Amino acid sequence: MSASPFSPGAESSECHARCGVLSTLHGDINTPVFMPVGTQATVKGMSPEALVELGAQIILGNTYHLYIRPGHELIREFGGLHHFMHWQRPILTDSGGFQIFSLQELAKITEEGAAFRSHLDGSPLFLSPEDAIEVQVALGSDIMMALDTCIPYPASREEAVTATALTNRWAARCRKVQPHNGQLLFGIVQGGMYTDLRLAALEELQAIGFDGYALGGLSVGEPQEEMLTILAECAHRMPKNHARYLMGVGTPEDLVEGVLHGIDMFDCVMPTRNARNGMLFTSQGRVVIKNACFQKDASPLDPNCSCYTCRHYSRAYLRHLFQSREILAYQLNSIHNLHYYCNLMAAMREAIRQDGFLAFRSEFYRRRNGCMPPYNLKNGESS
Repeated sequence: MSASPFSPGAESSECHARCGVLSTLHGDINTPVFMPVGTQATVKGMSPEALVELGAQIILGNTYHLYIRPGHELIREFGGLHHFMHWQRPILTDSGGFQIFSLQELAKITEEGAAFRSHLDGSPLFLSPEDAIEVQVALGSDIMMALDTCIPYPASREEAVTATALTNRWAARCRKVQPHNGQLLFGIVQGGMYTDLRLAALEELQAIGFDGYALGGLSVGEPQEEMLTILAECAHRMPKNHARYLMGVGTPEDLVEGVLHGIDMFDCVMPTRNARNGMLFTSQGRVVIKNACFQKDASPLDPNCSCYTCRHYSRAYLRHLFQSREILAYQLNSIHNLHYYCNLMAAMREAIRQDGFLAFRSEFYRRRNGCMPPYNLKNGESS
C-alpha cells in the first residue's frame, strides 16, 4: 500500500474535530466535506455548474443503480462517469451494498456475493466483491468503496458477528483486485450497534490496508443516541493519517456531531430529497415552505444565506412555486439546501482552523434553539 492520499491539517485542542486534504485524480478535497448524492449520475435538480457555484467539491454516484441503468460498460465507452455527466471534480461511488440491503426481499447474500433482482424489471443479477470493483473501475470514480453487507437495526449480536465477518472477507477480496491506476479504495467498518465488533473490524481492515475508512450501517433506524455512542467510541480511533467517512448521514446536527468526533466526509440524500418535499434548512432551523405564514412573506428564505435562491427570491414566491408544483421550486429549493450544507462544512473548517469548534457548535445549537448533545471534554466522548 502506497502512502495515504490524506494529509491531516489543523486539529481542535478541545475535541477530535480536524481539517485535512484528500488528494484524488480529479483534484484535492478540503475536509471536513459534504458530498451531494448523484445516484443516477446526476444530483437531482442541479446542473454541474450550479454545484460548482455553491461550493460542492465532490459528489457521490451509486454503483448499484448505474450498474443496472445505463450499465457500466456504456459509461466506460463514454470515457467514464466524469465525461458522461460533465463533472470534472472528484466522484465517490458507493459499492451498492446499502441498496442491496434495502432491497432485501429481492436479494440473497452468500459468501460469493449478492444475487438479486433488478428493481426495474425483475431480471436476475449478481454482484461479487470483484464485480463491485470492476464496475467502479469502469465508472472511473476517484474513490471506490469495498462491497459490504449492511446490518439492519435491530440485529442480534450473532447476526452482527456473521455479517461483519463477511464484510471483512469481501473487503480483502476487493483490495486484492484494486487496480494500480490512481483510483482510491475505502474499506467499510460494520459491526451494528456493538462497539467491540466495530473496533475489531476496524483492526482487521487496517491489516488489509485501504486508502481510507468508512463507518457504515448507521442511520438505519437506530436512535440518535446509539449512533452518537458509536461515533464517540469509534470515529477518533480510525487511522489518523487516513480519511474517515461516515456513510449516509445526515441532518445538519449529525454533521456537526460527526465532525466533533473526528469524521472527515459525509453524504446524504436529505438536502435534495427534503428540498423536493418543501423542507428547507436555514441558519435558524428548518422551514416548511408550504406553510400559510409564508404566503405574503417578502423576506429571503434565510437572511444569512448568500445562495442564488436567497439572493433573488422571496419566501412568498418559493411557496407559490411549491404549491403550484412548478419544477423551478425543486431546483431553487435544492440550490439552497445544498448551499446550506456546503456552507456549514466551510464554516466548520474555519472554526477548526481558528481552534474554536466547541464555541461554533454551541452557537449552532443556540441559533436553532436546538438541544445540544452532552460532550465530555476530558476524554472526547459523548456522556
